[in-house]
Parts: sequence; structure tokens; C-alpha cells
Amino acid sequence: MREINVEALATSSDDTVIPTLLTRHLDAGRNPALFARQDSTGAWLPVSAQAFTDDARAVAKGLVARGVQPGDSVALMSRNRYEWSLLDFAILFAGGVTVPVYETSSPSQVAWILSDSRCGIIVTETAAHASTVKRAARDADLSGLRDLMVMDNGDLDSLRADGARISDAELSSRTASRRKTDTATIIYTSGTTGRPKGCALTHANFVDLSDNALAILSDIVNERASTLMFLPLAHVFARYIAILAVAGGAMVGHVPDLKNLVPDMQSFKPTFLLAVPRVFEKVFNGALQNAQAGGKEKIFMAAARTAAEYSRASLSGEGRIPLGLKLKHAVFDKLVYSKVRQATGGRVAHAVSGGGPLGERLGHFFNGVGITVLEGYGLTETTAPVGVNTPERIKIGTVGRPLPGNAYRIADDGEILAKGVCIFKEYINRPDLTEEAFDGEWFRTGDLGSLDEDGFLTITGRKKEIIVTAGGKNVAPAMLEDQIRAAALVSQCIVVGEGRKFVGALVTLDEEVLPAWLKRHELPEDTPLDSLLTHPQVLEDVQAAVDAANQSVSHAEAIKKFSIVGTDFSEEAGYLTPSLKMRRQVILKDFAADVDALYS
Repeated sequence: MREINVEALATSSDDTVIPTLLTRHLDAGRNPALFARQDSTGAWLPVSAQAFTDDARAVAKGLVARGVQPGDSVALMSRNRYEWSLLDFAILFAGGVTVPVYETSSPSQVAWILSDSRCGIIVTETAAHASTVKRAARDADLSGLRDLMVMDNGDLDSLRADGARISDAELSSRTASRRKTDTATIIYTSGTTGRPKGCALTHANFVDLSDNALAILSDIVNERASTLMFLPLAHVFARYIAILAVAGGAMVGHVPDLKNLVPDMQSFKPTFLLAVPRVFEKVFNGALQNAQAGGKEKIFMAAARTAAEYSRASLSGEGRIPLGLKLKHAVFDKLVYSKVRQATGGRVAHAVSGGGPLGERLGHFFNGVGITVLEGYGLTETTAPVGVNTPERIKIGTVGRPLPGNAYRIADDGEILAKGVCIFKEYINRPDLTEEAFDGEWFRTGDLGSLDEDGFLTITGRKKEIIVTAGGKNVAPAMLEDQIRAAALVSQCIVVGEGRKFVGALVTLDEEVLPAWLKRHELPEDTPLDSLLTHPQVLEDVQAAVDAANQSVSHAEAIKKFSIVGTDFSEEAGYLTPSLKMRRQVILKDFAADVDALYS
């Protein structure tokens, strides 16, 4: 199959904008708890649709009082918290355009985003974030920036107070002035190469994509459901899911990062999650380490194999599970699987994975444990998901079929093209790049893939990341890298070999895992990292991961040699984007000597 189009199941009128997703609950006489906030004791307190709407409109009036006009850009720089979503809706109620800024952004990145999007106001979370903005203003021409507010300084209360003089009718007219084809947000690409591009996404992108997703996912996202938002809302994936939850009436809780994820999940008890593959790898590897520490590694690995076997049997065409497998699965459910589910709060039945390939190994493990991971595919330019697996139609190892209203086409060179309700409006201020991004009405994703006979998409690589060896062999590095990264001892992996005689790799070690690894191998806890880079047991473990990955490719594509480097490819070091994608050009430049050493 080269193309699949899935007909839309939901449409909206021209005056349907994102705030409508809130008010239509109230108009229909419903008042679900859409958010939850933690009090000083850690308890989660529900916030109803009515309470959230009233507060968002009060803050929106303050923005109007501060001079925000329909179509004006307002920037938001903060970690995940309730006020992030509150401000997002307030900006939209005021008729404005939300411009998210990652709270880890540098002054130069902030300067570029604020100037390119012509922001007149930015709301930051902390004084430290405000300091970053001030440094950006010193280094660049941000004369259009007239107002800088800080949540932690009580500036949201100031907005509420300022807005007291704005009437309900005035605010409603601002909201009603926007059409669904108008820009709702400008989200800047993570910038793995070059300067980030501002993707203009419309109200229709979020509203129509949410309504069409709910047409087939209402069993997951509904008024009985809840999710904990720990991926950054500045990224399109989390942002879309947060708005989808509002559309479906599900409750959203916010946590600022992954540092306390397990206790956060256990206190909030979500029913579904969204995560990137690295989170699922961490959960699996954490469970494995606990088993190893308790001398139960063999039991855990047997349970993992049984979970995968059970998943494959349940998803097979026949759908019949042999009695012996059922009995083994039941035993391991008490010994192992229940503990994995409890780590997520005990209520999670589904999780949505995006941002990179999950792989069949983890997909079948979690499905067998009782948490079905629905892998999807999308980009900033596609408002996150073009398509996703669903509980009724799932093929683990693929990223599913298009959502209703969307379509895939595979170009002659294998590139994935997409169209539908999800496709962005434009790259702001760059009509040249916008034109380049389209082949007629089809958006060029830059990714490579294939469609099976049922229309399920499999991602095979990134078009610009294809490595061509000296022998002319094309190698897609992502397939190898993701499998090696799944090893507990490995943090990151980058495959190299452009113009070289063979394929190689640079690998970094996961320092969170090392203490348990050292103890298991009876090595001193204070063993320096540098001495582990060439330690025989470390090399053996990494080689095993490389060997396993090589089984999925031809001999010419296999990794022949690797090196372990002592500096991790982290976001803090500038080697990962905030969405955890590798900045390949930066890594290859800084580690050029290590790459050369592979071939010396």
C-alpha cells in the first residue's frame, strides 16, 4: 500500500475555537473536573470546568487590560504547572496567540523566539526565567517586548485585578472575533539543525484533531479518565494531549519534571499516560534492577518473556491464548506485573508513546503486563499525531493508521507524506520554507517509512539522517540506536559511518544505573567513570546490546566497532533537544576525535 486516507468523523463550524472545548461542557449542563491541583500536603484537589473557565476568563481580562489585541502573540516560559494551562486558555480567550518557550532555553534562543514571533508580553514562572529574558533583551533588539510578568511574584493576581474593569461582553467579543482558521499558537521546532522554525498551528488543528481522535478513543479519554502531565507542555505532544483531555472531559494533573515520577503517579493514580520511549525504558530497567538487587533476575526475565508471548498470542489473528500460557501469566501477574502496574498508580490501562520508536520488545512487554502502549506518529507541523494505534486496531511495532480526517502517502523515495486536519498553517515569516515543505497538499515529513496492507505505518528512519558508507550502503541509524539505548547500562547511542568503510557507534553510560551495576559486579561504589569506559565487563554488556541490535539489519549495515565516551549526550550539555532528540551535528562536531579514533 502506498497511500491511505481515513474519512473525518467529526467537523466543526467556522467559529469553533479552542476555548469552545471548555464552554461546550457547560452549555451542555456538564461540569466535569478538568484539572487537579496539589495542595501543601500533596493532596490533589479537583478543579471543575466552571471554576477553570471563570479563572481563565479573569486572567484573560487582565491580558486585555494590558493591551493584548486579537492575534497578538503572548509568550509563556514555565515548567509544567496548573497555571501553564490556565494562561494558555486565558491567552486564547483574549483572542491572543500562545507562544511556548522551553524553560531550559538559553538567552539567545529566547531572544530569537520573542523577536521572530513579535511577542509584546511574556509570562515567566520564576525570577530566574525572567533573568534569562532580561539577558536576551540586552543581547538582542526586543524593543517590541513591553511587559514581563513572573508567576511566582504574584503577577497572575495582578492580571486578575487589572481585568476587573473589562466587561464580560468585551472579553466574549474578543474570543468570538477569532475563527478556527486563525493561528492559535506558534510552536518552535526543537532545532536539531539550524535555527528553530515557528510553526503556526490553528484552532482548527487542535479542535478538529481532538474531536476526530475522541471519535475512536473515547473509551480512553472521557469524564472518568485522568492523566498526569509530566512531559513539557511547551512541546506539541503534551500540549495536544492536554487540550484533547479538555475536549473529552478528562482530568489533568501537572508535575514539573520526571524526578519524582513514580511517587507522583502513585499519588495521582492516572488512568492513561503519555510518554516518550525513554520513559518506558526507564520503567522496565528500573523493575529489572530491583529484581537483580533482590536476586530475582531469572524470575523477572522469565516474566518478561511470558508477558511478550501473552501479548503476541492475544493480538494474533486467532486471539486464543493457550491454557499453559494463561496459567504462567497469572502466576507472574501476582509476582511481577502487579508491581509494575502499581508503580504507575495502579489504574493505568493505556499509554500513548511518541517522539521516537518504542520497539516491539517494550510494546509487547507492557501490553502483556496490562498497560497497552499505543504508539503514534507526528511532528510539530502535524499538531502531534497524524496517526496512532488504537485498542481496537493495534499492531505493536507500527505507529498505527491515520486518525480520522488524516492521510499518509509514501513517496517514491520512501518519504512519508501527510495531509489532513492536523497539518499546520505555515512557518511564520518563512514562506520559502513553507513552500519547500509541501508537495501540493501533502506535507513532507522528512521521515522514511512503509505502509502494510492494512494501512499501518512503520517508521524506518529520518531522510536527512541516512548514513551512506564508503561502499555506498544506505544505513538508517535510528533503528540501531533505539535498540542499543534500550539496554539498561546505556544512556545514549549515536551511529556513525558517513563516507567511512564501516558503521560504528559512540555510546554513553547511564550514571543512574551504575551504582546498582557496580554492586552487582562486586566493584567499589566509588569506581571512577573514566575507568569504566574500557572495563571488560562494561564492554561485554555493551557489545551484547550491539550484537542484539545488529540482528535486525544486514551485515553491511551492522555496527562493526563502538567506543564508550565519558560525557553523556544530555539536554544540559546541548546534545539533546527538550523533546530528547539528538542534535547530531553538534555531537559529531564535539566528538569528531572519538569518531576518527574508531577508524584509525
